[in-house]
Amino acid sequence: MNNAFNPEAAASLPPAEQRMIARRERLLGPAYRLFYDKPLHIVRGRGCRLWDADGNEILDAYNNVVSVGHAHPRVVEAVHEQMQTLCTHTRYLHAGALDYAEQLLDTMGGRAGDGHAMFTCTGSEANDLALRIARHHTGRRGVIVTSEAYHGNSAATAEFSPSLGDNSPLGTWVRRVPTPDSYRVPRAELTAWFSEHVRRQIRELERHGEGLAALVVDSMFTSDGIYVDPTELLAPVAEIVREAGGLFVADEVQCGFARSGEHTWGFQRHGIDPDIVTLGKPMGNGYPVAGIAVASEVVERFGHDMRYFNTFGGNTVAVAAAQATLDVIRDEGLAENANRTGAVLREGIEDLSKRFEQIGDVRGAGLYIGVEIVSDRAARTADGGEAARIVNGLREHGVLISATGAPGNVLKIRPPLVFSAADADRLLSALGDVLAA
Repeated sequence: MNNAFNPEAAASLPPAEQRMIARRERLLGPAYRLFYDKPLHIVRGRGCRLWDADGNEILDAYNNVVSVGHAHPRVVEAVHEQMQTLCTHTRYLHAGALDYAEQLLDTMGGRAGDGHAMFTCTGSEANDLALRIARHHTGRRGVIVTSEAYHGNSAATAEFSPSLGDNSPLGTWVRRVPTPDSYRVPRAELTAWFSEHVRRQIRELERHGEGLAALVVDSMFTSDGIYVDPTELLAPVAEIVREAGGLFVADEVQCGFARSGEHTWGFQRHGIDPDIVTLGKPMGNGYPVAGIAVASEVVERFGHDMRYFNTFGGNTVAVAAAQATLDVIRDEGLAENANRTGAVLREGIEDLSKRFEQIGDVRGAGLYIGVEIVSDRAARTADGGEAARIVNGLREHGVLISATGAPGNVLKIRPPLVFSAADADRLLSALGDVLAA
């Protein structure tokens, strides 16, 4: 796991933290992981700021779950008001879910936008539901994902989430295509190269009797290393998938809700019309709410043949959180802010790259930025060790980011959408100090 704390290093930490880590391991077990060489004990958050147990202020440039900022007052108030009024499920009529679904679908356009919203609690559940619908609609089982994709941690979604590592087995019905690495594959060749890999894996699935149910893709290739260009990459792939009888599933769990700054949804940058769109993480600004938007004809037979109900998915409080988050993104112009502040960050990091050879590539859209760290610029040699040093160095400077990509060498900068130009300046100053060290 990128940026994970090594429990063997606990002896170097203060006694109080050692005791808390030991207690955590005893009570929560070995599967849980902590971030950073020195784990954080966070007790409070507001906007893009966090405070630890010692009162130190930390700039959060990593957490997109709280997309409109930690403890945003409008979201807090909406959840509080609804919780003290009513919390119940979707088997009763309530206007909130309908109003929200209508506004959500209106942001998407296309077949999914003209279709239906279905609510879950998590992005994993959303991708799980998308898989069930795709298989029912197509009568096929096969799924294609990118080489380091992450789509969830349910039993089914873990089987098509290769980023979980070699000890997490992929399904026999899963095929991977390489990351569309715009840093190492010439741009003029990338679209044809990627399309051919998709064709090849479709043939493999057909040869083994699975057939293609869906290609599931995060259009900003988050876990692969954040690759946002060229934006003509996915349209030909969508056509290839449909010609094979499969569905195009746009996983917007990490890259959606105005993250790219240019559009509300990542798939819109590519000008494609997905069959299913899956949603999660930032949808309720920390309250667990997720779901899918699905074309009517894709879900029609599933809806007729199967029953779908989710006890907590789309409950009145979840919808209140989601509605308030969507309202804030619109009313505070957060897509525009992501565009502006993201440009400041990218330009600042590109300036740093003129001084520091470790920076091989700077890429991103809006407030989703990947910085490729290399040991040899000419050879474009990934350097995960140096990336880890930078991530932990920034943590010591009171700035939080993480790393992504198979070698863990791409700095992952993904702050709340309320990140300001002043916040960007603080991050850039700290990054310059860490690189100089």
